[in-house]
Amino acid sequence: MTMPSHLLPTTVVGSYPQPDWLVNRQMLSKSVPRVRMDIWRVEPQWLEQAQDDATIVAIRDLERAGIDIITDGEIRRESYSNRFATALEGIDMDRPGHVKARSGHETPVPRVVARIRRKGPVETRDMQFLRRNTDRAAKITLPGPFTMGQQVVNEFYKDADEMVMDYAVAVNEEARDLEKAGADIIQLDEPWLRNDPEAAKRIAVKAINRALQGLKVPTIVHLCFGYAALVPGETKPTGYSFLPQLADSTADQISIEAAQPKLDLGVLKDLARKKILLGVLDLSDKKAETAQQVADRIRAGLKHLAADKLIPAPDFGMKYLPRDLAFAKLKALSEGAAIVRAEVS
Repeated sequence: MTMPSHLLPTTVVGSYPQPDWLVNRQMLSKSVPRVRMDIWRVEPQWLEQAQDDATIVAIRDLERAGIDIITDGEIRRESYSNRFATALEGIDMDRPGHVKARSGHETPVPRVVARIRRKGPVETRDMQFLRRNTDRAAKITLPGPFTMGQQVVNEFYKDADEMVMDYAVAVNEEARDLEKAGADIIQLDEPWLRNDPEAAKRIAVKAINRALQGLKVPTIVHLCFGYAALVPGETKPTGYSFLPQLADSTADQISIEAAQPKLDLGVLKDLARKKILLGVLDLSDKKAETAQQVADRIRAGLKHLAADKLIPAPDFGMKYLPRDLAFAKLKALSEGAAIVRAEVS
């Protein structure tokens, strides 16, 4: 598979809305699951087949919308992180702990009771399925080691940084298998980098680099302020507490939320060596952007980045949106990018 060769290739951050016949969206809308949550409407013996069918629907929607670099929509996941994080050795899933989420609510999370190790492939079949069902560039996402370390109650490690590095080793083992399975791009989701900036400054880049070690495909680190459906725009800052430090990571690209929080794009100068996935879709807006609105947001990014460094994308995953709205927004993303592409070409 060859990557898109044109300027301003479009992509998604990861998730796409799961069908109502597959998941209980009302249950899902209450929180971002950290432990396993029974959101599925389909009986266990038919669940994998149903998830496969829903994944094909998501792939076709992304293709029809004109997106250049697609994912599988993360249809098989209850959240962006828990599918992988709960599959690791060292986790007690029967008696969860609790941490305070960024929204302020107490959230059930895994308890770490032994050394973190990867027991075996988690998303390999997902990637193989995606590769078989599209001829477009295909990206798959993994939760980042720092974020997973923030989403647990640690009852084993005396040094939390050691735990984060063990998560990094597990992520790297998974990422290498995903590369072999046909991934064109691998993305680490690290939204909790801003949850503890001091710890992030101490260990995050080291852990990210270990997680990406040895990979030959392009790599991305994604960070954001939280799902628009759960975190109001007025509570989101206009700048990141941990962003310039990612210039020292080995990731080729950095993905940032910019539309809903109206991010000061001057921060992009700190990442001049990286390509930027720039969020140009505000997922809190209940109406789809027009192509011209998207084009204007891309043009704003081009004041700080060369066109060959900018990849237009949504702010974050689209999991919590109605499917028709998500599709309309992605269509506007594709059309808006085409407008600006014609101008800069």
